[in-house]
Amino acid sequence: MPALKSNEMGSVGGGREYDSEIKDMANYVHNYKVDSDLAYETARYVFLDTLGCGLEALRFKECTKLLGPVVTGTVVPNGTRVPGTPYVLDPVNGAFNIGAMIRWLDYNDCWLAAEWGHPSDNLGGILAVADWASRTNRAGGHIGNGTIVTIRQVLEAMIKAHEIQGCLALENSYNKVGLDHVVLVKVATAAVVSRMLGLSERQTADAISQAWVDGQSLRTYRHSPNTMSRKSWAAGDACQRAVNLVLKVQRGEHGVPTVLSASVWGFYDVLFKGKKFEFQRPYGSYVMENILFKVSYPAEFHSQTAVEAAKLIHADLKEQGKSVEDIESVTIRTHEACIRIIDKQHKPMDNFADRDHCIQYMVATMLVFNRLHATDYTDGSEAATSPLVESLRTRISCIEDPLFTKSYHDPSTRSIPNALTVKLKDGTTLQETVVEAPLGHRLRREEAKPEILKKYERHLQGHFDERRIEELVELGQDREKLEGMGADRYMDLYTKEKMDW
Repeated sequence: MPALKSNEMGSVGGGREYDSEIKDMANYVHNYKVDSDLAYETARYVFLDTLGCGLEALRFKECTKLLGPVVTGTVVPNGTRVPGTPYVLDPVNGAFNIGAMIRWLDYNDCWLAAEWGHPSDNLGGILAVADWASRTNRAGGHIGNGTIVTIRQVLEAMIKAHEIQGCLALENSYNKVGLDHVVLVKVATAAVVSRMLGLSERQTADAISQAWVDGQSLRTYRHSPNTMSRKSWAAGDACQRAVNLVLKVQRGEHGVPTVLSASVWGFYDVLFKGKKFEFQRPYGSYVMENILFKVSYPAEFHSQTAVEAAKLIHADLKEQGKSVEDIESVTIRTHEACIRIIDKQHKPMDNFADRDHCIQYMVATMLVFNRLHATDYTDGSEAATSPLVESLRTRISCIEDPLFTKSYHDPSTRSIPNALTVKLKDGTTLQETVVEAPLGHRLRREEAKPEILKKYERHLQGHFDERRIEELVELGQDREKLEGMGADRYMDLYTKEKMDW
């Protein structure tokens, strides 16, 4: 990574230098000019898609029960608005609310590398702060530089947050040491929110260092036997912590310059088995340009191509006059990350979180019902209570193909391949069905764009009347008008007097 050139970021008390990794992030946030039209266009689609996913999550009481102020009835003057709700919150709790909503259904964008994650999760903190700062400044306050944060600036912050999270994930696996990837959400959000609030480059480094020293989440809530709903609000928690830390730095709290490299007590020695981060490329706009959209199914991303293949097999069986009842077994040829995260052939499916992170359950549901909706994961649903789904699930096995794993990590392809082979009870084997890149991959981006907008419009329904839906969809496609809007004025379009669910 290029070294920081700014003089203000050299040494601190006692002559200690900031870790170069932290200096590079602060330098990037403050000094890099994003001039990629592709990055801004992609960010606009991510922005709309992410907000739509958050609105859809409001249909689930497991999500809504966690939302709102810490103390019931609290309303913060000039506070953050939470889309689709009447809540007006401080930016810290607003970041949690928005962050939890947009991540709840595992239906927003995805980044897959040595570490995986969902960089649009950073929007929880970015949007909460942009809205609060804009409203406060309109009321005569002086947050940041005292101006109104535009959606263009929100998109720029998204691009940079995507880049920080994504580049930290390219060569570094946090899951292999038991840490959850939301640490990267906390670091990236802290970095870009610092700039948004007018902190200096050095203060941004302070905030980033505080994010690294803060206690990091274990992945245990994503894996059997402890899989649970915390995985759906973990990113909101990371956004909340990031904003809280930035506000502390804004009030004068200092950073921890060698938080990563300090012997014995630093992040590397305590939590990363003594290894330093490796970097594949300098910070730019690569991650946003190559981000993966979840277009077709609310399913963990490593399974998207498997579910697409299952849909093709369902149609093939129907054409042959056969059905899922005729299936003896299914073999999924896949990549290593898929096996590590969602291969749960014989593990019990106890809750929503188990089901939406089990490739066997997702494929079986598609083969049985020719669909995969978020409601198919809920307790008591048709799919969750189907003896046929459960029986088939235990007959679906995964095997790793090293070439698939290599393609998954190859920067030139970054495919997420899955191949399904079905053996029937009469002894015949169907031709293998292979899908290498899901709808939403950059290789299929143009094909995906109209579907992303349809998904966004679908998620608006039930929350707003047809006139407002039409206004929001049209605005989302008018780049110049959207980017010129203040974040607070835009958020006003999502305000509700009461929640519908």
